Amino acid sequence: MAKDSNIVHQYFKKEIEGIKILVKVNPILFTGSEITIDTDGHAELRELEFDKDIFEDLKADEFEDASPLEFNLYLNGLV
Repeated sequence: MAKDSNIVHQYFKKEIEGIKILVKVNPILFTGSEITIDTDGHAELRELEFDKDIFEDLKADEFEDASPLEFNLYLNGLV
C-alpha cells in the first residue's frame, strides 16, 4: 500500500452560477477534499470519501482538470 505522502493527488474544478468548486482526489484511497467558494468569496472545506467511479462521475458532471497550485491557494486563503 502506498504511503499517503507518496500519492499524487488529482485536482478538478467547476464553476456553477458564480460558485467555484475545487476537488482534490486521492486516486489510491479514494478520499479527498472539496472547497466551495460562494459568490461573496467565502470558502467551505469538506473532507470526502469517494467510490471507484469518482473519475467518471466528475467527467459526467463536467468538471475540468485543475492544478494543485490553484487548489492550495484557495485552501490557504491566498486567493
